[in-house]
Amino acid sequence: MKKALLFSLLVSFILLGCNKENEASVPTCIQERLQTFDSNEACSNGASVVRHIFQGNPVYLFDPGSCGIDSTEVRSEDCGMLGYLGGVLNNSEINGTDFYLSSTYDAIVWSN
Repeated sequence: MKKALLFSLLVSFILLGCNKENEASVPTCIQERLQTFDSNEACSNGASVVRHIFQGNPVYLFDPGSCGIDSTEVRSEDCGMLGYLGGVLNNSEINGTDFYLSSTYDAIVWSN
C-alpha cells in the first residue's frame, strides 16, 4: 500500500512539476532576445513574451506592458522580425494577414 502511494505521489510530481517543456522548446535566439527585452525594454510589470501559432509556425510576441511603449514585437522562431502589433496606428496585420484572427495562443514563455 505504501509503495502504491509513493508511486502515485512520484507520478503526480513529475506530471504537475515545473513546466520545463516550454522552456526547453524556446529557441536559443528567443531566450537571448528575452534577456535583452527583460533588461532594457519591458515595463516593470505587465510585460510578457507569448508564443502563438501563426501561418503554421510558432511566433513570439514581446509585449512590453503598459508603461508608454504601445507596440508588441512579433518574431519568428529563428528570431526574424515579422513586424509590430498595436502602436499608434493600432496595427493588427503581420505578413498581410490579420494576426488576431489567424493565430492561436500556444503558451506564455515569460511574464512579470
